[in-house]
Amino acid sequence: MERNLTFPYANWGPGAAIVGVLLALGVGIVLGIPAVIVDNPPDSGDLSTGATVAVQLATALGFLLVPLAVASRWGARTLGEMLERLGMRRFGPSALPWMLAAIGAYLVFAAVYSAIFGAPEQEDIAESFGTLPVQVLLIAIAAPVSEELCFRGMLFGGLRNHMPRLAAALVSALIFGALHALTGLSAVPPLIAFGFILALLYEQTGSIVPGIVLHMLNNSVALIGQ
Repeated sequence: MERNLTFPYANWGPGAAIVGVLLALGVGIVLGIPAVIVDNPPDSGDLSTGATVAVQLATALGFLLVPLAVASRWGARTLGEMLERLGMRRFGPSALPWMLAAIGAYLVFAAVYSAIFGAPEQEDIAESFGTLPVQVLLIAIAAPVSEELCFRGMLFGGLRNHMPRLAAALVSALIFGALHALTGLSAVPPLIAFGFILALLYEQTGSIVPGIVLHMLNNSVALIGQ
């Protein structure tokens, strides 16, 4: 396979990228079904801690495995090549100013949004995962890595092949935000802004790793604040 040395590294298009997101959701649901069946929750629908953790892990696996499969379907032969296609690449010190700019842009948006509409309310799911180490694993590590591979590496990368930068960033961010609507509608606009900024950061730095770092930082702050 000939490797792309310039952005975008993805060699699939918008259709495959959007279908990939839907498949990732479907795979996560299918993988989580056994835990729900075994748990056999009461009529209230509340799952046990173990089942909730299993369902969250299944969701993360869906967001991880499907992007790898898409990269493989479009010619990547090894795990390393798949990850490269999805933007998991080294980045240099020049990425640091862009990371700081991304943080600043998001903080400004969040401050303006909160001043106008009030602080966004999002469902507190951390306690349902049990102990703090498990919360950190799922919220501050698994979710940022899998979501950046899916929404920036696969989705934005595929959209970027046929769309201008800002349009591709906006579409990927709208999908990213919309899929978090169940955790709280008021949190969707900040998440859209976050996804938009991370997409631009990916293109500017040539790697999704800076976005993963910022995503981990954001989720860690949210976890501490809950």
